[in-house]
Amino acid sequence: MGFLRLTWIDFIDILVIGVVIYYFLRFIRGTRALQMMAGLIMIFFLAFVADFSNLQGFSWIMSGLKTAWIVAFVILFQPEIRNALATLGKTRFIRAFIREEEDIIAEIANGAIELSERGIGGLIVIEKRMGLKNYIDTGISLDAKLKSDLISTIFTPYSPLHDGAVIIRGNIIVAAACILPLSDSPNLPHTMGTRHRAALGIAEETDAVAIVISEETRKISIAVERELKTDIARDKLKEELQKLLL
Repeated sequence: MGFLRLTWIDFIDILVIGVVIYYFLRFIRGTRALQMMAGLIMIFFLAFVADFSNLQGFSWIMSGLKTAWIVAFVILFQPEIRNALATLGKTRFIRAFIREEEDIIAEIANGAIELSERGIGGLIVIEKRMGLKNYIDTGISLDAKLKSDLISTIFTPYSPLHDGAVIIRGNIIVAAACILPLSDSPNLPHTMGTRHRAALGIAEETDAVAIVISEETRKISIAVERELKTDIARDKLKEELQKLLL
């Protein structure tokens, strides 16, 4: 029974595989990729049943599908794989050698502060580990380099893109005029409008960080991890974002 002998290398191997699967499922949670993954798992299950039941014709068909599953995986999950690689590049170890993240935070903070000073409402969403493709698809694609001036321009009243949310991935403004889910939390004051409910809504469903600027009060709030932090001082905004994003 030597083939049942396990070494510490085998335990490490199993642990690494488990961690990879866990973080992959966590990353695709809330996206359509999760449904595609369920479909692929179903194909493998049917192939197993066909082999076990000795259904030769059906087994031949499922074997063909199994052969092409790697190509299908890459094609179906291309956006998620790209986002995962980008997220990997944002780990603490790698960020120790890259200072770009601080510049990104400064641009976001400066853009939000400028909107606040001008009394212009805005909603800025920063993607983290969980992909926001479902919400990006509801808006208008920009794929523009992140600049504070561009943020303030987008939310200028009567501009075509001012209504909705801006979604940022890394140093790119991916899309504008995006539609977000509205929170139905009873804890939100009635004085807070749609932007605040949308900011809290995205924070309830994903791990994103949402910055909302009120045009009535000029106050800045941050929604993260199902909570809304209100009345963030302008000179403290960059510090708050560093705590959440670095």
